[in-house]
This record gives sequence, structure tokens and C-alpha cells, in this order.
Amino acid sequence: MPLLTLRESQIMKIHYLTGIGALFFVAIHILFRLIMPFGQSLEYENVVANYNNVYYVILLELMLIFISIHGFNGLRVILLELKQTPWWESIITILVLAAMIGVIAYGTRTIIIGSGL
Repeated sequence: MPLLTLRESQIMKIHYLTGIGALFFVAIHILFRLIMPFGQSLEYENVVANYNNVYYVILLELMLIFISIHGFNGLRVILLELKQTPWWESIITILVLAAMIGVIAYGTRTIIIGSGL
């Protein structure tokens, strides 16, 4: 009996939507970078100024969440191809969810520290 059962069709819908969302948020992020010359946008003062912009902080957080969900779900799908038993699927799903939550938590911590909140 599997430890955790999820409908694969729902998981793949989430995967597709997070992929589209990630593309959208990364495109906005690149547009932010194109406002000034690339080398100048990487200067310390400009990076700190970005973290003080609430809209940019929200954009970073959304990018972190969407890319993490999409990437870890892709990893889960790859790992499920290695072995196809209910026990393996449950263990991989739990481990991937734990890793995803850890990455999002650590990334959020970094964004909060960077923005000075």
C-alpha cells in the first residue's frame, strides 16, 4: 500500500502551469535586467536597490516558488521512471516534497535577509 497517493493528471497540470508561470516570471526578471546595461545592473548598489523594491522582491519569491515546484516535480517524474512500484513512488514523492520545501524555505530566508525585512 502506498504511503502517499496523488493523482498523476493533477500533478502534471501543476507541472505545466508552473512551467508557463516560470517562463512568465523569468521574462519579467530579464526585462528588469534590461532597464540598464547588464554590467551596471550587477553592481552592489543596484543589487541592493533591487532588494528594496517590493515588486522585485515579490517577483523573486514567485520565481523561486514556480521554478522549485516545476524543477522538483520534473526530478520526481524522472526518478519514477527508474522503478515503478507504489512504495517507490510514495518515498520519492515524500523526499522530493521535503527537498522542495527546504529549497523554498532557504530561498525565502535569503530574500528576506536581502531585502532587510
